[in-house]
Amino acid sequence: MTRLSVNINKIATIRNARGGNIPDVHKAAIECERYGAEGITVHPRPDERHIRYSDVRQIRPDITTEFNIEGYPSQKFIDLVCEVVPHQVTLVPDPPDAITSNAGWDTIKNHDFLREVISEFKSHNIRTSIFIDTDINKVRAAVETGCDRLELYTEPFASNYSSGPEKAVAPFVRAAEEARDLGLDLNAGHDLSLENLKFFSESIPWVKEVSIGHALISDALYYGLQNTIGMYKRQLAGK
Repeated sequence: MTRLSVNINKIATIRNARGGNIPDVHKAAIECERYGAEGITVHPRPDERHIRYSDVRQIRPDITTEFNIEGYPSQKFIDLVCEVVPHQVTLVPDPPDAITSNAGWDTIKNHDFLREVISEFKSHNIRTSIFIDTDINKVRAAVETGCDRLELYTEPFASNYSSGPEKAVAPFVRAAEEARDLGLDLNAGHDLSLENLKFFSESIPWVKEVSIGHALISDALYYGLQNTIGMYKRQLAGK
């Protein structure tokens, strides 16, 4: 079954709004695992407007399932990842001022850069995933970077879901099949929710992991964190 990794950035956003340590991001990460999350995702940005580099260092020793750090591979980010050695690093082509991730990598144009960065991470035995759109040519080019996985950028699927689920998921199925045929494992993330997750998971059941933050943390305001994690896992289980 597809694993659920909870992105805890939004918890850090709430903390940073007031200063201090409420809510406690470190405690939240541990509780998410205790409530059934099979991974924790963090996305430290250069301005540290949500997850801070110090959070990453504090959380890493206490993650017992899987720790995934995602972000743009600046030198500072590369140094952090190589220092804490997560189970997985997900490379995202975010400019520093991006509100949230909004596109996948051009693996053709950025081939040499990605290959060099991925080689550095693999020398530390860190699994590497590339955030990518559904362009088949870019999926094919990703193989040459040496990455282990692709993470499908699912915002277009989520945006188009209400107007036709089958049509919305079709390009993702094609990209996922191409990646599988090329020997790459798959993750997925961005705007997946209780509304669309089950359909996406049933359409591409070989996805290894979904990373969900904004929708899940927002739902937790209504349903509670433990209950919400259970609800998302039931969606992945087809229930």
